[in-house]
Amino acid sequence: MIDYIVALGGNLPSALGDPAATLRHAVTILHSDQDITITGVSRFHRTAAFPEGSGPDFINAAVILCSDLKPARLLARLHEIEAGLGRLRQGRRWQARPLDLDLIAAGDLVLPDAATQNWWRDLPPARQAAAVPETLILPHPRMQDRDFVLRPLSEIAPHWRHPLTGLTVTAMLAKLGKDA
Repeated sequence: MIDYIVALGGNLPSALGDPAATLRHAVTILHSDQDITITGVSRFHRTAAFPEGSGPDFINAAVILCSDLKPARLLARLHEIEAGLGRLRQGRRWQARPLDLDLIAAGDLVLPDAATQNWWRDLPPARQAAAVPETLILPHPRMQDRDFVLRPLSEIAPHWRHPLTGLTVTAMLAKLGKDA
């Protein structure tokens, strides 16, 4: 079994209603999946869209789940849930959307390897909006830069430690200049 971290977010309504209703339904779908056991769910947080000015405020949360699914299969399942709830993957990155389910980490796995993960983690901000990896990168290479991921995660996994940097969620959040 692998302990996974998944970040949830949305800032557009779906057929289910406002973003909070969509996120609640996504959690319900994950909970009902026979291959997944949810072990933690954060509160919902309202955060400004990223990048600034790119749309309405987001509702963000994080879940910890346990599964025998391989990371690529879990990611495919998350994309299926997104599509089922109205997410269209087209156009530019970081656009407004009803649902975003990001696979943030899979225990202490580093995928595809440390050098690739480090390269993506150190990618300059100007290139982040245009560069799209061809493979799954874990832990998520931008997690340490995103309050909207770390704040909800700090409620349910404050001591999770990045396998390459050695920083805990609490330390990453503090490094952003925020209090945990």
